Amino acid sequence: MKTLDAKIVLLRRQLADLDRVVVCFSGGVDSGYLLAEAVSVLDDRAVALTAVSPSLVPEEGAAARRLAEQLGARHLLVDTAEVDDPRYAANPANRCYFCKVEVYGRAVREAARLGTHHVVDGFNVDDRGDHRPGRQAAKEHGVRSPLDDAGFTKADIREAARRLELPVWNKPALACLSSRFPYGTAITPERLTRVAACERVLREHGFSICRVRYFDERARIEVAPAEVARFHDAALLADVTARFRAAGFREIEVDPAGYRQGALNEPTRLSTTADFVRRYS
Repeated sequence: MKTLDAKIVLLRRQLADLDRVVVCFSGGVDSGYLLAEAVSVLDDRAVALTAVSPSLVPEEGAAARRLAEQLGARHLLVDTAEVDDPRYAANPANRCYFCKVEVYGRAVREAARLGTHHVVDGFNVDDRGDHRPGRQAAKEHGVRSPLDDAGFTKADIREAARRLELPVWNKPALACLSSRFPYGTAITPERLTRVAACERVLREHGFSICRVRYFDERARIEVAPAEVARFHDAALLADVTARFRAAGFREIEVDPAGYRQGALNEPTRLSTTADFVRRYS
């Protein structure tokens, strides 16, 4: 098994061999670390590309801009239109494929304009076992995954990013806003905006990990398990409830199990927020 140091050496060698790359950059730890290494190895021959659409959490776009600037990377913000694709908007189980077709297509075109055929992303070893329809789109567009090729796990990436003192080294994973909708529930810009506004409310209250799951007029809140009990605070609960209702949700519930990946696909048996307070106060 290769050590982390050996993986880093291999990654840097791969990037040097590519000579000029466009890095698909979300601002998270995976693509952030990859961009940092690419800039270190290739300087201005490494360009970051961030796709901007209604499915991007607005604060994440701003964070990506700050990190790219900190790294000294040239940063392209490109508008993508996956939400306008009826196949994507219908929200099938392979929704991510249609998103990545749009994003990678734009990245490949930008790369060609910049004089390179090499587009890279932050896919890594731990992503192999996940349900990721977008990987097919990556293969179709010739997108390369240097972290995966070098054998990086998520833990490796976080440790390597920590060594570089990247501010995102311990940043929680954050999927696009469309992941808040059960498969088969149509995705629209208006609905994405509602979810983004409500998650902003939770972040304003200090919840660093939060999801607002969309069920038509009902919103389900997921936060870190250790922070679920904060909703016993009457003032916090009242503010969250009022602002969620102002955003268009009639019912609000808090998942007592807290956030975990894949929770959206579990049967929903939770009650309204008021019932949650009666049951757990």
